Amino acid sequence: MKWQISNGYGKRSLVETAMGRYKSTIGRRLRARSLPVQKTEVAIGCAVLNRMLACARPKSARRKAATA
Repeated sequence: MKWQISNGYGKRSLVETAMGRYKSTIGRRLRARSLPVQKTEVAIGCAVLNRMLACARPKSARRKAATA
C-alpha cells in the first residue's frame, strides 16, 4: 500500500511494539521520583531489554549458493 510507505506507517507500528514490550517486561510506570533517577531507571530497563532480545536473536550467516 503506497500511502503506508509514503507516511512511514511501519515505523509507528515498530515503536508501538517496542513500547508494549518495554511495559510488559519492565513495568507500566517508573518507580523513581526525581528526573535524574528516572532517566537512570529507563536506561537500565532498556539495557536489560536489549540484552534479552540479543539472547533470543538467532545467529545466522549467509551461505553461498551451490552452483550446479
